[in-house]
Amino acid sequence: MKILVSACLLGTACRYDGSAFPNEAVLELARVHTLVPFCPEVYGGLPTPREPAEICGGRVLTRSGADVTKQYEKGAAEALRLARLLRCECALLQDRSPSCGIGVVHDGSFTDTLTPGDGLTAKKLSEHGVRVLPASRVAELSACPCDKRCQRHGDCEACRLYHQRHGRPFCER
Repeated sequence: MKILVSACLLGTACRYDGSAFPNEAVLELARVHTLVPFCPEVYGGLPTPREPAEICGGRVLTRSGADVTKQYEKGAAEALRLARLLRCECALLQDRSPSCGIGVVHDGSFTDTLTPGDGLTAKKLSEHGVRVLPASRVAELSACPCDKRCQRHGDCEACRLYHQRHGRPFCER
């Protein structure tokens, strides 16, 4: 399957501080899935490195108070456009990010405090029917453990049955 992936998880140095956050489990997915790297902040027009930003009162603000919501919204729209264009069935996104966070993000105080919520890209993709997963749940997209050992989730009936019986979700085609 095709999976839109936060580029920093694949080793691209596009994080706010100019670093990457390569994740070995995510890199392993390339053995059985087609990974589409994407950085919403870069596609939204922000430089690398850039000032850290967090969601505060529905807006995305940098540590110094600059409002970068429009750039984050543009990046989210570009992520959706690319996911649709390339027919990505899932998005695997960086945890806690104001763009990519799923379920929990930094609270806007720049103190590493977390709060329930989704980043703008995660929210946009989800609202338009793209299944989004945080990088911390990458195991759900790993090679199928069913008896048939199909190469890609959902390729065979045995895989579908295995996941139904064991309650393990996966991205369907």
